[in-house]
Amino acid sequence: MSESSTKNKMREVLTFLFRHWRGEKWLVACVALCMIVATAADLLMPVYAGKLVDAIGVHAVARSLALRSALSAIAMMALLGAVLTAMRFAALAGIIRLTLRLMTRFAGDAFWRVQRFSTDWHANNFAGAIVRRVTRGMWAVDMMDDILLLELLPALLVLVGSSLLLGWHWPGMGVMVAAGAVVYIAVSVSLSLYYVAPAARLSNAQDTRIGAAMADAITCNAVVKSFGAERREDYRLAKVLNKWNQRTWRTWAKATRNGSLQLFLLQGLRTLVLLYAVRLWWQGRVTAGDMAFVLTSYFIVHGYMRDIGQHVRNLQRSANEMEEMVDFHSRPLGVVDRSDAKAIHVRKGEILYDRVTFRYGAQTEPLFRNFSLRIEAGERVGLVGHSGSGKTTFVKLLHRLYDVGGGRIVIDGQDTASVTQDSLRAQLALVPQEPILFHRTLAENIAYGRPDAAMREIEEAARLANAHEFILRQTKGYHTLVGERGVKLSGGERQRVALARAFLADTPVLVLDEATSSLDSESEALIQEAMGRLMAGRTSIVIAHRLSTVRMLDRILVFDSGRVVEEGKHEELVRREGGTYRRLFERQALGLVVDDERAFDDESDFSDNAVNY
Repeated sequence: MSESSTKNKMREVLTFLFRHWRGEKWLVACVALCMIVATAADLLMPVYAGKLVDAIGVHAVARSLALRSALSAIAMMALLGAVLTAMRFAALAGIIRLTLRLMTRFAGDAFWRVQRFSTDWHANNFAGAIVRRVTRGMWAVDMMDDILLLELLPALLVLVGSSLLLGWHWPGMGVMVAAGAVVYIAVSVSLSLYYVAPAARLSNAQDTRIGAAMADAITCNAVVKSFGAERREDYRLAKVLNKWNQRTWRTWAKATRNGSLQLFLLQGLRTLVLLYAVRLWWQGRVTAGDMAFVLTSYFIVHGYMRDIGQHVRNLQRSANEMEEMVDFHSRPLGVVDRSDAKAIHVRKGEILYDRVTFRYGAQTEPLFRNFSLRIEAGERVGLVGHSGSGKTTFVKLLHRLYDVGGGRIVIDGQDTASVTQDSLRAQLALVPQEPILFHRTLAENIAYGRPDAAMREIEEAARLANAHEFILRQTKGYHTLVGERGVKLSGGERQRVALARAFLADTPVLVLDEATSSLDSESEALIQEAMGRLMAGRTSIVIAHRLSTVRMLDRILVFDSGRVVEEGKHEELVRREGGTYRRLFERQALGLVVDDERAFDDESDFSDNAVNY
């Protein structure tokens, strides 16, 4: 990455942080004020240390006066110490509150955006990597707040204040300390930004890949076990870890060299200041107390400057760790509600696709071009066709997972592009091909569409979905945890839980996406029975490859390359000579016949029987 790009990344992160600081400006101001007062107390300490040394040095001449001066200096040092302690305590209390608020807000905002990124974005990113980016960036905020407010701010104040105090008495020494501090800080910042930061960015990226690789293998652990591939996954992760090891070693090695150079500069500056102080003493221009003041002041400056190098390195590291989370906020959302969007109100469930044109981002030709279709309220419609013919895209556009390129989609006279997405999807119950359940209780999964539902309503929905009996057989009934993505349940059981969820949601529009695929005959029969009850009185859209699913529907739409090439009832379409639906049906029915070892002797006999099926 170029130097300008590295600088821009740091600027983006700091701008992002300061923008959120403005939302807590009073708290930030209080923390900063406390640290300024504490630093001022620290700066004045060498002044009274010098007075104490001078008082002790003249005790032989005026013993009682020297004692009063010494006690006065000690009292002032004690007071300054109390102020320093109290102000730092107040600053720490404030920084705790500020940091927790920001960490909570950053994590919530990042999660909010991730939830609303496009379907394509989620398909191209590992869940484990996303979580790692958010959590790493969230904890980086803790370090950045501490560095900027508790460390760098007082360090810079000490450097400026000490240079002024020393320069007030000895201008040459003040200039020397100020110039040395500027050179030291410039070198530290340059090395951190342009030498260490690029390597740290690569190691952070590899750290994200570790989370992605682990999550991928753990999520698919059942597949790993089924193929006995544990060692293969160990080897796969080992390669990722080895690359992370190399990149992290390079980062830490550069950071070590950076720190050594910074320490060398500090040692050189300390030698120059001490030589200058001895020269002043030799010329008789400083007292013993003055020497104590110079040495104490410089040792304080030296400590702060040494820490500045470490703080700059930590600031660069925390900025690197925040970069990926900050990128979430600069990335556009997939689909955005209009500023004047209102909640949709669906009562009948009439759906209209009005001259819709749509293409996926990577495609040159649209999948749908001037596509028009009307589904009447309460109509049960089946979508069939080859894979890639447009069935799933048809449903995704209805849910507004993508915006159409032209035309509009209307439900009960309301354009879906002009309503809020959450209100739209709340009216469209979806039973997907592969139901995904949360690692929560069965009751919570069923009530996901209506979290305020009473237990009796949840149980009634489960009965309608033919799920109540198997739920009661679980160890804790409706309070049984189903495992990640519902892995503790069989495919048919997950499907019935998804149907129960749709029953309880009680929406006017229903979408069933391959709801009976890959199930045994008993589960399929139970689910088809439940589906019949669920579709009653609702506008229903059923995507199916198994054509037995759509025989009972009011209308079947046959898709091919984004067009409806045939439509009608099952009995009409299966008798249409040379029709796409009939060809699909015959192939499927032939497969069933062969499986039952009852193949027909010739194609004409089969076709006649298929028509009568």
